[in-house]
Amino acid sequence: MDLTTHTTQDGKTVIVLTPTGRLDITTAWQFRLKLQECISKVSPHIVINLGHVNFIDSSGLTSLVAGMRDADKVSGSFRICNVHPEAKLVFEVTMMDSVFEIFETENEALEGVPREIMT
Repeated sequence: MDLTTHTTQDGKTVIVLTPTGRLDITTAWQFRLKLQECISKVSPHIVINLGHVNFIDSSGLTSLVAGMRDADKVSGSFRICNVHPEAKLVFEVTMMDSVFEIFETENEALEGVPREIMT
């Protein structure tokens, strides 16, 4: 799994995680732990690039939902991008495509990270 960080124009750190292969019962737990670590220790702003994940099962979806909740608890953001065509069907059938913020490209997801509100 690749991990990169980006800094937005307003100075926010955004983590981009790019898992590969399958996000299923054998890999979801490790993915979930990595998400928790990133959110708690690096940044609450997460982009998950699923371009190299060709299979997702219910445990994979559960790890994504848990990551989204963790980011939300600390006023972060959680976006998914570049969903592999074979995995896209899982999001549509489970209607999770209406739960997650899903972007076509990584750049679009990075641009969608909320900006600081000036007071």
